[in-house]
Amino acid sequence: MMYRWATEADAPAMAALFAANLRDSLTERQRGEQGFVQGVFDAATLRAMAAAGSLLVADDDGQVAGLLALSGPDELPAPPPPVVGLLAAQDTLRWEGRPLNEVRWLLYGPVVVGAAHRGRGVARGLFTMAVEAAAARADAVVAFIESTNRPSWRVHVDGFGMRPLGEYVVDGRTYSAVAAPVRAAGGA
Repeated sequence: MMYRWATEADAPAMAALFAANLRDSLTERQRGEQGFVQGVFDAATLRAMAAAGSLLVADDDGQVAGLLALSGPDELPAPPPPVVGLLAAQDTLRWEGRPLNEVRWLLYGPVVVGAAHRGRGVARGLFTMAVEAAAARADAVVAFIESTNRPSWRVHVDGFGMRPLGEYVVDGRTYSAVAAPVRAAGGA
């Protein structure tokens, strides 16, 4: 498995992977077992994000096995409601004793791994690349996890050690903001 920055040519495969794991495309049982992603990330959006250097991919011999977005909170031209809620809650969310709005941070996510590649360390490889890639620009990477997305919580909080910063509500849905410190390549 190779982890690299996405290119514009990856957009169709990334869009298909994203669409296959979209919250509204899955049954409640599937969401509970595998987790889900949210938002509008079609090929055009993903192509633009790749051109801007804000997408990482796991490449399995030319096949996109997973993707992760990593962007500045002010870099999203039309942030989806959960991101707007996260931005609005920054003064109440705390990272290492400081309000999030006083911390240099990058938005981590969405992240998605194809069904055939789950359980093989792909999400961890993307996470590791993200926290290393963010080191020059931020002190932390911050994600949001909808309360019903237990698989994402298990991966990111229980598995990778991301720390909860607090909760916020958008359109009747509760989200937890979670964060991890960034680190230089090869760092602990």
